[in-house]
Amino acid sequence: MHRALETGGFPSVTDSPARADWLVDALGLALAGAQPGTLAQHLYRTLRDWIQSGRLVRGQRLPSTRQLARELGLGRNTLLAAFDQLIAEDFLATRQGAGTFVADLVFQEGRGGAEPSATRETAPPFAPCPLSSRGAELLTYSDVLPQRHAAFVPGVPALDRFPQALWRRLLRRHLQHMPLAWLDYQTQGGVPELREALSDYLRHSRSVRCRPEQILIVQGAQQGFELVARLLADAGDEVWIEEPGYNGAQACFAAAGLDMTPVAVDEEGMSVASLAGRGCPRLIYVTPSHQYPSGVTMSLARRLALLDAAERHGAWIVEDDYDSEFRYGQRPIAALQGLVDGARVIYVGTFSKVMYPGMRLGYLVLPEPLVAPFRRANARLNREGQYAVQAALAEFIARGHFSRHVSRMRECYRRRQARLRKALAPAVAQGLALSAGQAGMHLVAWLDEPALERTLVERAVDQGITLSPLSRYYLKPPGRPGLVLGYAGTPEAEIERAGRWLAQAWCESKRG
Repeated sequence: MHRALETGGFPSVTDSPARADWLVDALGLALAGAQPGTLAQHLYRTLRDWIQSGRLVRGQRLPSTRQLARELGLGRNTLLAAFDQLIAEDFLATRQGAGTFVADLVFQEGRGGAEPSATRETAPPFAPCPLSSRGAELLTYSDVLPQRHAAFVPGVPALDRFPQALWRRLLRRHLQHMPLAWLDYQTQGGVPELREALSDYLRHSRSVRCRPEQILIVQGAQQGFELVARLLADAGDEVWIEEPGYNGAQACFAAAGLDMTPVAVDEEGMSVASLAGRGCPRLIYVTPSHQYPSGVTMSLARRLALLDAAERHGAWIVEDDYDSEFRYGQRPIAALQGLVDGARVIYVGTFSKVMYPGMRLGYLVLPEPLVAPFRRANARLNREGQYAVQAALAEFIARGHFSRHVSRMRECYRRRQARLRKALAPAVAQGLALSAGQAGMHLVAWLDEPALERTLVERAVDQGITLSPLSRYYLKPPGRPGLVLGYAGTPEAEIERAGRWLAQAWCESKRG
């Protein structure tokens, strides 16, 4: 083998193609294993990287494409394609009658060229790029994503029970017969059939007062919160938010520069009376049907008080109807939005929990005066899309598949919660307190000490278990210690294993 390859280096600059054997050898090694259909791209990237790194230096003459094709056993068109691309991007240059050379690269602002290697080697390293103050604050609400299927990740549905074969058939049919117009930009607020199906479903199952025209399809509840914050509040405006509360909503409001005021949650839900005479909110965020994460249901008296406070302050209530379909032993509680006519309520729903998170579809039910501006702003900021998916979902709902799927998932989650309670029974017998679990996809295990919360979270990692500390759901530290235990997306056998470990770990902590 050539000495240059043995030492990992490259010979000095030469204009003689006869002394380019090292380049042929190096390219042969670099291209080994590349698929025929990617050879030109692989060759292009290899030469470009060598030029940028200084291994091929300015002014160096390259062998002709004929010579390289012969030596490497490649078609000449492959070489020409790679060389032409490098010439077009100013990495290589041709001289009439002399051949092809590495270009004398000069870094020019706006051209996207590479800096000469000598300049790059002596340039100081990049300094850390500071985020904006809003960006830095947003990251405080953005935990590292947990393992996808580890027990007990909250908010993940039973993906193993989703009717994939049925869904694929519906989706395939709507993709095959998709109107050409759906490939264009859309401003309808969503597929009309989906808004019609949703309107019927929400009226009958959630007592929501709406017409199809009031529904705006968005790419998940998070996007809905962002639209509300951008269109209805200015930076520095006050938003009342549950304490503890949903981190996703907290992140959206923080990113919008809003001043979040935590409102205590007790056994009747958000206590707006605790803020009597204090502040004037622009927005009030609430999860009344199934408070996240505590799991309590807001009482009727509190709901009426909340509607009255919104009217009095001229505030908009953002009703997040989080996993309200999954109630055990009683019918779902009627939505806050439908209690009175003309309520200052924006109802937010998502299909991430009842269908699957990757669908990325949610919706807003808007009061009449907000429909037109929200639709225009959404079309401008986010664009509309996934119309084939929306059409398939509309059929899924209209044919009754959605209601049947919700019923099956309700029974599945009932069983999985029972498995978790059984696994935790030894700890409960010794004093571990669990939330009532009358609805939803998780339980809360209440703890007495912050130190125990930290210890259990850390120890669980080694067991492949994700424990979400309750204290992180509080805006004002330290927050009450506890664990949010999602059971919906965890198979029964894993629930038993992880639950037994947690019960034993908690009991050991008490004995110690």
